[in-house]
Amino acid sequence: MDKTRDLLVEIGTEELPPKALNALSKNFAQELSQRIESSGLTYTDLKSYGSPRRLGVWVQDLAISQLDRVVERRGPALAVAFTKEGQPTAAAQGFAHSCGVLVDALDRIENDKGIWLVYRQRQEGVLTQELLPAILAQAIQALLIPKRMRWSNLQAEFIRPVHWLILLFGDEIIPATLLGVQADRKTWGHRFHCLAPLYLSKPADYVSLLETQGKVLVDFSVRRETINTQVMAAAQSLGGKALIDEALLDEVTGLVEWPVTLAGEFDKAFLTLPTEALIATMQSHQKYFPVQDEQGRLMPYFITVCNIESENPATVVAGNERVIRPRLTDAAFFYATDCKTPLIGYNDRLKRITFQEKLGSIFDKTTRIAQLARYIARDIGGNENWAERAGFLSKCDLATAMVAEFPELQGVMGRYYALHSHEPAEVAEALREQYLPRFAGDILPRTATGQALSLADRLDTLIGLFGIGQAPSGDKDPYGLRRAALGVLRIMIESKLALDLLHLLTLSCENYGHHLLEKNIVAQHVYDYLLERLRSYYLEAGFRVDEIEAVLVLRPRQPWDFDRRLKAVSAFLTLPEATSLAAANKRIQNILRKHEEAIPAQIQPELLQAPAEQSLADKVYTLEQEIALLLETGDYGAALKILAGLRDPIDRFFDEVMVRVEDLALRANRLALLTRVQTLFLQVADISRLQI
Repeated sequence: MDKTRDLLVEIGTEELPPKALNALSKNFAQELSQRIESSGLTYTDLKSYGSPRRLGVWVQDLAISQLDRVVERRGPALAVAFTKEGQPTAAAQGFAHSCGVLVDALDRIENDKGIWLVYRQRQEGVLTQELLPAILAQAIQALLIPKRMRWSNLQAEFIRPVHWLILLFGDEIIPATLLGVQADRKTWGHRFHCLAPLYLSKPADYVSLLETQGKVLVDFSVRRETINTQVMAAAQSLGGKALIDEALLDEVTGLVEWPVTLAGEFDKAFLTLPTEALIATMQSHQKYFPVQDEQGRLMPYFITVCNIESENPATVVAGNERVIRPRLTDAAFFYATDCKTPLIGYNDRLKRITFQEKLGSIFDKTTRIAQLARYIARDIGGNENWAERAGFLSKCDLATAMVAEFPELQGVMGRYYALHSHEPAEVAEALREQYLPRFAGDILPRTATGQALSLADRLDTLIGLFGIGQAPSGDKDPYGLRRAALGVLRIMIESKLALDLLHLLTLSCENYGHHLLEKNIVAQHVYDYLLERLRSYYLEAGFRVDEIEAVLVLRPRQPWDFDRRLKAVSAFLTLPEATSLAAANKRIQNILRKHEEAIPAQIQPELLQAPAEQSLADKVYTLEQEIALLLETGDYGAALKILAGLRDPIDRFFDEVMVRVEDLALRANRLALLTRVQTLFLQVADISRLQI
């Protein structure tokens, strides 16, 4: 008799939400896998499937039952289980009775703490087919479904009404009723291409049966790749290249079970519209894939993916071409209407759009952004007037018809409308760049005006929301403040901007006036939060915790300066002197920490008695001069290389000189010398924190 069988689970539903399909399918497989394993069942492989009308899981070589096991129940210690004469006590007899055996049937167990009575019982494994209904029910209940629904007169709840259920273990149906449906071996194929039910004899036939007879590509990844290949081929046949958005590809994959790609055409006159508006119309409204030429210019074609193999594809194409025309006409109307008003003319309308209930309108926000952007531009060598102008214009496109229809075009349309209003080119570009980076790894603003505007916008948001008690908590971050914080840090670091972060946060606080709670400490709270994000940023980049802590403890106010210090510390660790100097700095720190009296600020040369302390003092004086310019220019790596020259003088000092001598003046002078040594390193980092 085989000890394993394949298991197939399929939940047949009405059309599932396409954007959530892939994640839901994987979630279902994961929950089922976890519960199978926690039930003590083994298997060799597990595959998830998902199409608009079904969620499926194929478990290969699933054990037909749990393994038999020996269950141990520990009783009283031997010392209290028997009398001195070896007779069982009431404790032993009571334990044996509770186990349903005589005392003589009990075993003994010994460890380093003593000897106990123990009852061992062999427990047969439960059959898998008896466990599966509960396992499946628990997996379904655990699915991450934000909103469940009921249907008919049933009490069952799921993301969509359920119409069939397969629970096939080998060639046997597991008797179970879940989600209001009794398990069977019957499935259904494509809604239009396969009108009769299909019957599954064994789980291994699932994929091929649905494809060959049901006209369903049930594997999400296979269906996705099929669509991707078909779309690229269709675009190539038109002499172009398909613009394939990954999120749209996932969504379309979630919309069709039997993908058939068709190409259509639209009026070339629409190509005079902003490219992004045309793309948004095709992607957002119609789920079409646009086509570009070799130069990246949009061509008057689109590619649609149908869920039916039509006998007359030309009719389907004509229908899609009829549908896209009014959509593009609407976009043209929005653009023409918006262009009738200069971009700055929309600024006043922002007073009617709320930024946050306690923080005023978007108009108020643009006023604050303009002030802060002007200051930042001055600090980074940009054009202050352009930055201020960009601040006032930054959110004007939110009041336009085009952005109302396509919110994802905010900033993009602002750029077009700014150019149409004859604003400076860099101001227009900054309106697009203000939203960069949009996600981890995204490109950064390139222009100084764009950098100033992007920073001002994010800092204003951080200060405002922290100031009204809306800081991120746990995994909750409804305002995207973690993303905003990372954007601030990336722009400052990767664009090498020497900006004082705490000062900018303080200025942003002042711009809010009376809106903020505990205004005097908000800037500090946001600064602390940004330092924590800085830690995460560099941990993900592969830096060691102790390297980061060595710099973070100094609380540098310029993120780019932090970056240079950290990289210098990382390079310092490769030097042969690193281990000795890190240990010496730890020793110096411990000595200074234990000294309670004030330490003189200056070294008294006449009190340098021992040759080793004189040698160390001379080296300190020399290196202070050598690294001064390096520190001023931020060349911390070179500074630490020079400071590595302190290893021998420091080692000799600790070998030959007693610090805590009876002579208080001499002791104080030696502590002053050690303080100077520590200060030299602290101008770069606290290397005493390095774990080497």
